[in-house]
Amino acid sequence: MSGVRISLDQGRCIGAGQCALTAPQVFTQDDDGMGEVLPGREDGHGSPLVREAARACPVSAITVAED
Repeated sequence: MSGVRISLDQGRCIGAGQCALTAPQVFTQDDDGMGEVLPGREDGHGSPLVREAARACPVSAITVAED
């Protein structure tokens, strides 16, 4: 899964936590419960679950773009 760039729009995030549940090696939740990409994991860290996490987001706050 090389060649991708992940971003999470924290202004759109509602803190549902689906990203962290689906791909915990790439996403986490901050102290306020909002999703965020783990530092250094913006490339998806080879996880096949990143796209599934983006689909699971109820407000489409996650973008997975090809580099």
